[in-house]
Amino acid sequence: MTAMIRIGILSDTHGFVEPRMFDFFASCDMLFHAGDVGNMEVADQLSAFKPLAAVYGNIDGADIRAAYPELQRIDCESVDVLMTHIGGYPGRYDRKIYPILKNHPPKLFITGHSHILKVMYDKTLHFLHINPGAMGNSGIHRVKTAIRLVIDGSNMKDLEILEIPRPLRYEK
Repeated sequence: MTAMIRIGILSDTHGFVEPRMFDFFASCDMLFHAGDVGNMEVADQLSAFKPLAAVYGNIDGADIRAAYPELQRIDCESVDVLMTHIGGYPGRYDRKIYPILKNHPPKLFITGHSHILKVMYDKTLHFLHINPGAMGNSGIHRVKTAIRLVIDGSNMKDLEILEIPRPLRYEK
């Protein structure tokens, strides 16, 4: 018998911790960060809150790259999860990741980078693709987004989205 696991999925924090996401992730058992963490302070805050699985992104420096891999494969219950920062989306995968997806497809593929929330099922390779958008204050997005998802054995269910309007001007 397997137990349910609640995961929180976020990306592209770019060195900013959005305080309102902690309430959204309070019921989660672990967090998945799909890159562009920004700095170790963000990673430390997140990992102090919940167990953290993360990958580095293109803006991350040597400290984040030393702590987290570019590509991470995780067995979560009976779901094979593959996570990377730059991965593309169904029909337009990054050329570096496509051979892995084709030859050993996961059940859940998590990416970041685009700052655009997308949840799509890849009908060709037969897996769920999630890009949680961006939770930071830097980038093209106007709304900060994150995802909460239940993994129950081999089933993924109860997906919920957090949306927080982003200030037009960011002040440190």
